[in-house]
Amino acid sequence: MKTTSIRPSQNFYLICSLALLWNLIGVVAYLGQTFMEQKTLLSLSKSEQYYFTNMPAWVTAVFATAVFSGVFGSIGMFLKKKIAKLLYSISIVSLLAQQVYNFIIQDFITISGRELFLPLSTIIIGFFLLWYSNKMSAKGVLN
Repeated sequence: MKTTSIRPSQNFYLICSLALLWNLIGVVAYLGQTFMEQKTLLSLSKSEQYYFTNMPAWVTAVFATAVFSGVFGSIGMFLKKKIAKLLYSISIVSLLAQQVYNFIIQDFITISGRELFLPLSTIIIGFFLLWYSNKMSAKGVLN
């Protein structure tokens, strides 16, 4: 039995494109953090150096899970597949686990002196993508 899907709007493809770009930027950030050169590490403050060199493996794993499931969720959306909902769900749960470590366990804002804009943006965008994929599935765009 073949299922048919509703033809998506132009906004759908714009959102899919931006979502894929956003998540690819996340992959670049993950790779940059994971494979940080010694020279870059030494340019950071002592507290930031300690933060990055003593990061538990599970935090690195949830960071990878968040960004790669986000990329595959975005590809799934482009292909109009319902699996995008599951992949975005995995991404947001992983992102929240990473943020719990960063802001509750380690208090990264105090360590680095950085602002909350980017971490809050990632959470808001992650929830938006999950909501949007659910909305598109309910409309019959994803099958």
